[in-house]
Amino acid sequence: MLKGPFLDRNWMGQNPNYDKSDIIMIGLPFDGTVSYRSGSRFAPEQIRLASWGLEEYSPKFDKELEECNFHDVGDLEFPLGNTKGSLNLIEENVEQIYKDGKRVFGIGGEHLVTYPEIEAVSKFYDDLAIIHFDAHTDLRQEYLGEELSHSAVIRLCTKFVNPKNIKQIGIRSGLKEEWDYMKENGTLVKEYSGLDSIKGKKVFVTVDLDVLDPSVMSGTGTPESGGMSFNELMGWFEYIKDFDIVGADVVELAPDYDSSGCSTAVATKVIRELLMIM
Repeated sequence: MLKGPFLDRNWMGQNPNYDKSDIIMIGLPFDGTVSYRSGSRFAPEQIRLASWGLEEYSPKFDKELEECNFHDVGDLEFPLGNTKGSLNLIEENVEQIYKDGKRVFGIGGEHLVTYPEIEAVSKFYDDLAIIHFDAHTDLRQEYLGEELSHSAVIRLCTKFVNPKNIKQIGIRSGLKEEWDYMKENGTLVKEYSGLDSIKGKKVFVTVDLDVLDPSVMSGTGTPESGGMSFNELMGWFEYIKDFDIVGADVVELAPDYDSSGCSTAVATKVIRELLMIM
């Protein structure tokens, strides 16, 4: 009889029982439409390993991970080279999570994975809202003729979410027409109070890690200078902790571009803190 103990490759502090959990963490290792530096498909596994280097307690939110009552189901396995098939798998599995009366916490992978998550979640909530942290607008209608692209993910989400219910934070890069779209629809938010119009709604929070400055997050597919510090991002989390967050994801860590492991450690702490406010 083996005595162990053995290393656990699931997230630290998870509830091992799916049925008794409130939040379901699911790895989404897909980066099939990345336009610059690929490799975000390796993030979920590396983040899980790095989670064991964190404390379970968040001093900012005075809360333990076990109080979040989340279960890590592991990574979805995607059909290589099949974008539509991969997105369908995400949509089907996320829909089942909500049929089971739970909420999703996705770990990407590239940002396109948010699209099928939103498609699924929107079936359960009318007037869903999105809080979008990112360096990039992600509002293109297509990229090189392809609609299904990580650079078009938020525009794709408008199929299911009214643009007036989308709030974008940290944006500093995009086409002129994308900036015009943000102005026309009032999506760009620069102050906390800009989120108040969606406070009473069901909210999905999506965090593209390149919202952080490359000095903090170099391990990402499309680094963009002029970004937030970690503490600035935590300030936004503090402000939305009383919002009705019904789902979330953290995407676009490409761990191999930061051999120090610091970017992965930062991503892991972002996930821990976001769990604390759900």
